[in-house]
Amino acid sequence: MSLETPTRHDASVGLRTWRFLKRALQLELSIYANIGRLVARRPAIPQGAVGFSYHKPVLTVLIIFIALSAFEIPIVDLIVHRWPGVRIAFLILGIWGVTWMFGFLCAYLMKPHTVGPDGIRVRQGLEIDLALSWDDIASVARNKRVDEPKSPRFEETDASRILVFRMQDETDIEIELERPTVVRLPGGRAKGGEQTITGLRIWVDDPRGFMDEVRKHL
Repeated sequence: MSLETPTRHDASVGLRTWRFLKRALQLELSIYANIGRLVARRPAIPQGAVGFSYHKPVLTVLIIFIALSAFEIPIVDLIVHRWPGVRIAFLILGIWGVTWMFGFLCAYLMKPHTVGPDGIRVRQGLEIDLALSWDDIASVARNKRVDEPKSPRFEETDASRILVFRMQDETDIEIELERPTVVRLPGGRAKGGEQTITGLRIWVDDPRGFMDEVRKHL
């Protein structure tokens, strides 16, 4: 009887599976944590900092998705009510889906960009949360841009690599960093993990207020 050593491919598949399951669990927990923040009215804003929303361009779309998902539940239940097992499964799936979408909306509402004594925190949805200290930041400026749909997340030239967080293909704040800086993003190697950037472009619902707060620190 011989013992076979796991191949590199098997180990790689196992590692990817573990990372996927771990990320899925983290997302699930984040959903309920953000719902809890909304109920408790405790947005994720560090002490002494000011929060700035970025959800207005997508708020209507998210609400429509939630409403449609909720509307589907009784319709599907009416169709499959003759089969109790199928009915229960679809009810659970439907309620979970609406809860997930509502938690996703709560993440946009409860995790704003922030400007405070420690620097700027760039947020987006459930997973993006990048902390930039004032020592990291060279300049911050208003610069409204509309990009082509499905433009890449990174804008790269020989001298720069800009990370872009668009809302409906738009950004209105540009942050230039003092030096190439490593940030960690969710996802696979192609667009996630540790990435080196020289600046960011983001969307802020109130760019004037954002810049007024930045000037107090920079």
